Amino acid sequence: MRYRKLGASDLEVSEIALGSWLTYGSGVGHDRGKACVDQAFASGINLIDTANVYGRGAAESFLGEVLAGRPRASYVLATKLYFPMSATDQGLSRAQIAKQIDASLRRLRVDHVDLYQCHRYDAATPIDETMQALSDVVRQGKARYIGFSEWSPQQIESAFAIAGSVRFVSSQPQYSLLWRNPEKEVFPLCAAKGVSQIVWSPLAQGVLTGKYAPGAKRPADSRASSGSMGYFMGSWLTPAILEAVQQLKPIVREAGCTLAQFALAWVLRQENVASAIVGATRPEQLAENAAASGLAIDPTLFQRAEAIVAPVRRP
Repeated sequence: MRYRKLGASDLEVSEIALGSWLTYGSGVGHDRGKACVDQAFASGINLIDTANVYGRGAAESFLGEVLAGRPRASYVLATKLYFPMSATDQGLSRAQIAKQIDASLRRLRVDHVDLYQCHRYDAATPIDETMQALSDVVRQGKARYIGFSEWSPQQIESAFAIAGSVRFVSSQPQYSLLWRNPEKEVFPLCAAKGVSQIVWSPLAQGVLTGKYAPGAKRPADSRASSGSMGYFMGSWLTPAILEAVQQLKPIVREAGCTLAQFALAWVLRQENVASAIVGATRPEQLAENAAASGLAIDPTLFQRAEAIVAPVRRP
């Protein structure tokens, strides 16, 4: 496993990160989830990403339990807030930030997180209120650094314009061979401001593993077969996209790796990307994904792959 510096921080994060959306604490049984966490450490993964809303606290509680016996310095812990935790708890107001960081720390069984992220932008709260509240969290020692997820360039600029506030060090956008939207504006803006990317869905919800063949029945144990995940994956499971992904396989064979590893290596070719978040329901999936770190792949193979998926990638 290789490691990269996270923005203008002193954090060194693994190129592959373990995510917990729709898996740990809810979609995956406790023992298998623990086995995945154990495999993450065995593979050299040190960045673990979660959010308060995942399972309405269940993912954080699960991680708090399974990480309790490990040295705190052995992992980089990231969580988020914004989405509703109750009918009255949502957003990035001063009151919500103060309340939600304490609740997350209790569930995670730690006295601080390494990275506290705004899960989305809160248009209902003045940006200066949000930034000052996040700064308080850092100054109180409850978080070492702050980040954001899926913010527009204008929203990013507005945060950096607040004088006296703690600065963001990370951005968490969707990014993959099939979704390249952040490249145009977000990546260069963040690079200029000392902000690194921790990208989510680098495998396009599993479509870039190649296991979904056009016209074939979805594997019973796949994400696409689960009710909640199947809903989120709908836009990726079109015949045109699935056929394009199948056409990548000869290129991947030339690269000497699996399709998932190829897709992750493609994401990591970007210098501004510090880490790619993967979700895993089985330890062997995680071991395969972790092996993508440090892969040396001929850039011309990436270019050929880009040309194949260009007609179907979004946006």
